[in-house]
Amino acid sequence: MQFDFTQLPPADRYRLLTNFIGPRPIALVSTRAAAGHTNAAPMSFFNVFSQDPAIVILGIQSRPDGREKDTIGNIRRTGEFVVNMVDMAMADAMILCGVNFAPDVDEFAFSGLTQVPCRQVNVARAIATPCAMECRVERIIDYPRRAIVLGEVLEMHVRDDCLDTAGRYVNPDIYQPIARLHADNYIVSDRQFELRKPAEMQAHEAAQFAPAEGSK
Repeated sequence: MQFDFTQLPPADRYRLLTNFIGPRPIALVSTRAAAGHTNAAPMSFFNVFSQDPAIVILGIQSRPDGREKDTIGNIRRTGEFVVNMVDMAMADAMILCGVNFAPDVDEFAFSGLTQVPCRQVNVARAIATPCAMECRVERIIDYPRRAIVLGEVLEMHVRDDCLDTAGRYVNPDIYQPIARLHADNYIVSDRQFELRKPAEMQAHEAAQFAPAEGSK
């Protein structure tokens, strides 16, 4: 089957893209409302795109009537947000945060998530999250019905049990984030396996990119 995206309605484009591009990690994004309380919303249009600078990206759709959602409004006003990664222990709370509440509702409080202050941004993070990333807006790209937010990660909070003993890599027995597939279907990363390049290919790469003799 062929699908011409230049002719396809947006709802059909969304269905196809989200059905075949997945799983997509869940960012439970917390922001500070104008009244001072915490707003939190889950987003699956999210990923990391750079380490230098450290950039994560959010895609935030407007409401059906065209109004902006609370999250992007708060991000525009404060220039800050926090990405709280979600595991099974936070899954039910994450879904509750996705309810379309009025702007004066503190989703962390409603969902039962305990919040603590961040260090470099004036936004709360969830203490239960395996990993929280404090972010400052690098830029916002606006489209008629969507805002693409590029955020620079200023600080990362990682729960101690989520790292290996050396503190370098995640402990896969503990850190098992959930991700969205399509519609209301999600997946958890509880079956992990290694895929390595053949040894001869690794040797070829090492030789190909080794510094030339005498170079500085």
